[in-house]
Amino acid sequence: MYVETSEFAGAPDVAPSYSRIESYIRATEFDRPTLVMDRDLVAAQYRALVAGLGNAKVHYAMKANPAVEVMETLRDLGCGFDAASRGEISLCLSLGIPADRISYGNTIKRVRDIQFAYSAGIRLFAADAEEELEKLAAHAPGAQVYIRILVGSTEADWPLSRKFGCAPSKAIDLLDRARALGLDPVGLSFHVGSQTKRAKMWAETLDRVAIVWHKARAAGHGLQLLNIGGGFPAFYEESVDGPTSYSLQIIDMVRERFGADVQIMAEPGRGLVAEAGVIAAEVVLVSRKADTDLCRWVYLDIGRFSGLAESEGEAIRYEITTDRDSDAKGPCILAGPSCDSVDVMYEKRPVQLPVTLECGDKVMIHSTGAYTSTYSSVGFNGFPPLAVVVL
Repeated sequence: MYVETSEFAGAPDVAPSYSRIESYIRATEFDRPTLVMDRDLVAAQYRALVAGLGNAKVHYAMKANPAVEVMETLRDLGCGFDAASRGEISLCLSLGIPADRISYGNTIKRVRDIQFAYSAGIRLFAADAEEELEKLAAHAPGAQVYIRILVGSTEADWPLSRKFGCAPSKAIDLLDRARALGLDPVGLSFHVGSQTKRAKMWAETLDRVAIVWHKARAAGHGLQLLNIGGGFPAFYEESVDGPTSYSLQIIDMVRERFGADVQIMAEPGRGLVAEAGVIAAEVVLVSRKADTDLCRWVYLDIGRFSGLAESEGEAIRYEITTDRDSDAKGPCILAGPSCDSVDVMYEKRPVQLPVTLECGDKVMIHSTGAYTSTYSSVGFNGFPPLAVVVL
């Protein structure tokens, strides 16, 4: 799954085992695609990340997978939570998570949702625009705020640029505005993009944000908090550094640029839960469009609308295994069951699947614990949303 680097190899970076999940899937008949999670793997991944992050505050990006059992596991380990909506805040509160462990990290918030969060005791908010600061000042007076910086293009497999964050040149003006409005501008945030496979890919982004940080401090802003967001990777097709190794490298780079006293906040989502889940799916049809075609078409009972949205542009390429993997393999175009022609996961780079694969065969789609159940539609074409089982 993930691999250790020789420099950081150690006990925390022991690759988790899918054996319990795979045994459950093989022993169970499913009537619809089902994500099977193992809460023990979530706990192991959390501990491994914390071993590298040290005294950084971890806030789980719950949009990755808000299954109650996952949330409870992380709650009991002392994790904080990054919420993006009133619904996510309500879920946290319903599980007894204290308001001081919740950050409202979405920079786009309705007034009534700000009011709800503030009345619930939440005091830490993100912003990247004047109007958002004005809303916060009016409906969350005195709240702590961190300004999100637009970091531009990154090397992440799933970039998060453009939509969120202000230009670096605008950040100090927003900090000034926040202070003038009676808010407490405590820091900056950014996001390198989801699935940033190598720690060294963070360097350029950290350099850009550090320039803003030191200019702001020189301008009289006593910034304390640096929210480094997510980006922590999971294993898909390419090996990645283990969570402890990866986190240690990030923290070292942050301390080098921002100093030893900076308070670091991290928001892992994918890096916490992706590898703790496997989707059990089924082959519906294997065909060729012409007898001379080199590639077969393999249609599954799950597709881009029922949980595999991150296959868009073939950005995230999941590992797929079957009980026929000892047979010879050949190239396949992988598609979903819906009647929408864009419901094709992998075509530019076909996947290698057993030549003996046929209708009714069970397949396991690995590292699917993040951004699958939450991306699943409520019933496009009448197909049910992705079911979730937590062991």
